[in-house]
Amino acid sequence: MYWQTSRYQIDLTRPKVMGIVNVTPDSFSDGGQHGSTQAALKHCEQLIRDGADILDIGGESTRPGAPPLSLADELARVLPVLRAAVGLGVPVSVDSYKPQVMQAALDLGADIINDIWAMRWCDDTAGAQALRGAEVVAAHPDCGVCLMHMHREPQTMQLAPMQGDVVPQVRAFLVQAAQSLLALGVSKSRIMLDPGIGFGKTVAQNFSLLARQAELLQAGFPLLAGWSRKSSLAGMVPPGTPGASLAAAERLVPSLAAALLAAERGASVLRVHDVKETVQALRVLAAIR
Repeated sequence: MYWQTSRYQIDLTRPKVMGIVNVTPDSFSDGGQHGSTQAALKHCEQLIRDGADILDIGGESTRPGAPPLSLADELARVLPVLRAAVGLGVPVSVDSYKPQVMQAALDLGADIINDIWAMRWCDDTAGAQALRGAEVVAAHPDCGVCLMHMHREPQTMQLAPMQGDVVPQVRAFLVQAAQSLLALGVSKSRIMLDPGIGFGKTVAQNFSLLARQAELLQAGFPLLAGWSRKSSLAGMVPPGTPGASLAAAERLVPSLAAALLAAERGASVLRVHDVKETVQALRVLAAIR
């Protein structure tokens, strides 16, 4: 199996590591660390040295409660980094739900569009003339696309999380989103699915998605797993420490455990902050295989 993208056919016979590049001041884990173009590019280069197969550049924080970012600000953050990153020799993904950002990114040579809204978002102020993400992606001959499940929106998703058994709900949503792109002529080989760990789900629901990941794979598309430093891992503290929780920067070990379990259960791409350590963990899995 491979993932078709703008410039690369990504071989998915082994799990690939997608390194996170947050060009933001307010992301939940590393906000502000790579906020300038120079710092972000330095981080891109380090992630590649650490073994990243793919870079994922984002300009807007989507942590719970995060306010939306204007189009102009997102373009100003993302495009200068992207312009240089496409020359680094690895596939480059842009994490955005805005169609105008998608179009500008693809025009600069981005390989993948990673959309937390799964192509559902549109500018309500533009009326019938609004550009839609699905149209942007469908008009491109080869770009890859990752469709993520999100319950509600970043501002409200954790105020009223999903109810009931989330696995069939998430699978049905993602299948419908993928079928909408297929109907527009986007080939199946271009589509990746993401169950959206932490996006409007409880801790128990997130772990249910990991435990029953095989049911998501039955949809017939490769999966991206994004467990890195998520709040569901904050409770992985030693016994006898009631009320204690791990800060985002302290979640390396549970992040690696979740990533390795996701890979063992068939995830094709692991989206992570800690690339070097994840690559090492995957080598253990490769050794036993």
